[in-house]
Amino acid sequence: MESQLYSVQVKNSVGASVGASVGASVGASVGASVGVWIPGDQLLLEHPAIAAAEKEFGREGLEVVIVESLARRNRLPYHRRKSVLMLSAMRHYAEELRHLGYRVDYRRAATIGAGLSSYLAERGHPSPFKFLTMAASEYSARRLQNELLPALLDVEIEVLPNTQFLSERFNPVPAGKRPIMENFYREMRRHFAVLLEPEGKPAGGKWNFDQDNRRPLPAGLELPEADGWEPDEITRQVIEEIDREGHGYGEAAGFRLAVTREEARQALDLFIEQRLPDFGSYEDAMSSRSATLFHSLLSPYLNIGLLDPLTTIRAAESAWRDGRAPLNSVEGFIRQILGWREFIYCQYWQQMPELQTANHWQANRPLPALFWNGQTEMNCLGHVVGNVLDSGYSHHIERLMIICNFCLLAGIEPRQVADWFNAMYIDAFDWVVLPNVIGMGLNADGGKTATKPYLASANYINKMSDYCGGCRYDKKVRTGANACPFNFLYWNFLLNNEAALRANPRLGPAVLGVSRIGTEERDRIGHEARHFLESLDK
Repeated sequence: MESQLYSVQVKNSVGASVGASVGASVGASVGASVGVWIPGDQLLLEHPAIAAAEKEFGREGLEVVIVESLARRNRLPYHRRKSVLMLSAMRHYAEELRHLGYRVDYRRAATIGAGLSSYLAERGHPSPFKFLTMAASEYSARRLQNELLPALLDVEIEVLPNTQFLSERFNPVPAGKRPIMENFYREMRRHFAVLLEPEGKPAGGKWNFDQDNRRPLPAGLELPEADGWEPDEITRQVIEEIDREGHGYGEAAGFRLAVTREEARQALDLFIEQRLPDFGSYEDAMSSRSATLFHSLLSPYLNIGLLDPLTTIRAAESAWRDGRAPLNSVEGFIRQILGWREFIYCQYWQQMPELQTANHWQANRPLPALFWNGQTEMNCLGHVVGNVLDSGYSHHIERLMIICNFCLLAGIEPRQVADWFNAMYIDAFDWVVLPNVIGMGLNADGGKTATKPYLASANYINKMSDYCGGCRYDKKVRTGANACPFNFLYWNFLLNNEAALRANPRLGPAVLGVSRIGTEERDRIGHEARHFLESLDK
């Protein structure tokens, strides 16, 4: 999108004006009959609140209101590249709407409530007037829309159904039933007619090609470069702001993420052309050679509305039907969006608000300093955490089988782990993090999200990565000075929770090995686990 940009003073409810190249800000318009309030993670081109307002009042009778909330920005020490992504995408979205002929009031305020309140005050709070908005994807934000803001502003707020998720359009889980991922995924495939043969059977004769998606990375395989876009004027000014404020972790410099709808669509096209063909086979692989491998890196754009999930799914499906990508890659990618992403969103709303404090294994150890500085002798953990601190990204297997696996085995308090994910990852929001981290990764919801805890020793990490090569710890040793911590932590967890783990039909066989460990070795495992965990607190 080409925008006519020039420096303006963004309206600021905090006090001093804030310089930013965000396009012409026309201010609150007394001619508007309705305000369309759009939160920063709803950057949809076809926004239902805009469509409803335009249908009722005409384009001239509506004004879009977008608020940068300082409270939201400072709630956690966010990775600076995540902050740049959010602010730059929001400001580009305002320009996109102006380019389409909409009036946009873009302002910065201490809170969302303060921003909307100042907007109403500037326009004289005429009556009748109301805000239209789309239901938020996060629990706290939806409560803000439905309860807190109407009382604070003394104005009607009409909250329209969320269209950002396919499961809001069709939920395959019967009321009162526990969702099972595979059943959920199949029903979503049927409803949206994705990867189906004419008679309704799954393409290739199977619903799931997961068994074909677990190959370790060959040593000589050429790996693609990650996509990147040069920051434009808006993004450069956001980077300067973030650096000047000094809040958060990581470096804003080097930011090359997509921030416009056009760039996000380019990212989708580049993934399908360059990485989708090999994505499926190496979906679970991990490597020190590349943080991105063949992954799409599209989740940030899906999660803030720059990409539509069904459009993304259809693009991948077309690549298979046109012979540009194999079925195991396309099905694996579609399963991540139509299956897991939507399933996680449903789990979030089924389990909230209790999910926020779930702690099934009674883990209470604080998050170690290594998650903030990357300093550890464990090569795998140091490499993955280091990449996250550098870029705000690691792929899903590293999140599950390195970071969450370690935190589960080490007994780290779940909410602290979730807060770290929310702060550090460029694609993280509560609806993503809580069921994925507290639910699946840490099994702290008691198995509501995943039917078994995902635990692994160094054997799995060695099989699926090259991290063990050159590590000072021995991947094959259970105890001793050079034993990999993943080994003694793994067996220590099994020993301490043997009865509960044996009761799980999916885990029982994996726990049988505990019976072969003698008393002396049990004591050594427990001693070394305690010694290691105590060292994390120093």
